[in-house]
Amino acid sequence: MELRSTRWLALSYFTYFFSYGIFLPFWGLWLKGEGISSESIGLLLGAGLVARFLGTLIISPSIKDPSYLITGLRILALLTLAFAVGFWFGNGWAWLMINIAGFSLFFGPLVPLTDALAGTLQRQINMDYGKVRVWGSIAFVIGSAVTGKLVEVYGHNAILYTLTAGVAAMLLGMLLRPSVKPAGEPRESGAPGITWKALLGEKPVWRFLLCVTLLQGAHAAYYGFSAIYWQDVGYSSTTIGYLWSLGVVAEVLVFTFSKQLFSRWSARDLLLLSAFCGVVRWGMMGAFTALPWLIVIQILHCGTFTVCHLAGMRFIAARPRDQVIRLQSVYSALAMGGGVAVMTMVSGFLFEHLHAGLFWVMALLAVPAIFLRPQVTPSAPEVTAR
Repeated sequence: MELRSTRWLALSYFTYFFSYGIFLPFWGLWLKGEGISSESIGLLLGAGLVARFLGTLIISPSIKDPSYLITGLRILALLTLAFAVGFWFGNGWAWLMINIAGFSLFFGPLVPLTDALAGTLQRQINMDYGKVRVWGSIAFVIGSAVTGKLVEVYGHNAILYTLTAGVAAMLLGMLLRPSVKPAGEPRESGAPGITWKALLGEKPVWRFLLCVTLLQGAHAAYYGFSAIYWQDVGYSSTTIGYLWSLGVVAEVLVFTFSKQLFSRWSARDLLLLSAFCGVVRWGMMGAFTALPWLIVIQILHCGTFTVCHLAGMRFIAARPRDQVIRLQSVYSALAMGGGVAVMTMVSGFLFEHLHAGLFWVMALLAVPAIFLRPQVTPSAPEVTAR
């Protein structure tokens, strides 16, 4: 069966983020249902994030010819499904560690490679990337909301059933044929001229990287333990799913209107706003559990995550062209992967001993970013929602 290329990509984004909307909010809850302690959950989720970081860093750049992108996506989807099915066959510590590492290793590179395919097809058929990509955000909202309801009715195993179905749907969608195949030319014509040592030695660069790593790393407690924490204080899985969906809706809205909202803001200004939102959001999360407060906390996701990501894209776009590729890769590796992985492992230990106090620690983590913000030249590149 053949699909229009835009629909093929939209389906790929939809099925990926539907699955991610299950895994990210609820996998800690599934592990808890299997009898795993909070400290062990932190280690398992952290190991998965490390594997995701390595997969994105190593596997994604290995496909340099766009004509192999679809084949690569299909292989990664198949391997991801194999490890998802692996969770059905045991809940021992070693078995869970192997499966979460394998699942994350192959699941992680799917989005950057799909983005690479979208970029290639943009040049070939002049498609509207934003209109295709938005289906991923819509799917994340649906995945988290539906799973929350299913868990309330069928128990924690609904998480595993739904995740497996989502990944299987992703593989089946990718096995369909897009109407236009990507042209077979290398994605990168040459290596950047600047060395790693020279790039990371620049004061604005290392301050920027440290700043965004702290701000994004502070989300680790939210990603790994918010569902468990809210369930412990009496909220249903359905309500938790809706709360997660609300955060993503706020994220999408700010991404969509970022040009109108922040056209005159520099990366330094955006980092200050994100740090302030981080201190407020994580402090509120440690102090309040009433639903009206949780709604405010989730709306602030657009400040803690989205504004920080906008700042990152703006800072990188303002750098000399020969630095952009390397800076983008190290930003993704540290802020979106490594920092969250380390803090997730730490969060498991802290949640075991501090419980709600964990979120106060995340609030403190955002404070240094206020003083680390680099001096940059304002610019306003366009950024689309994830």
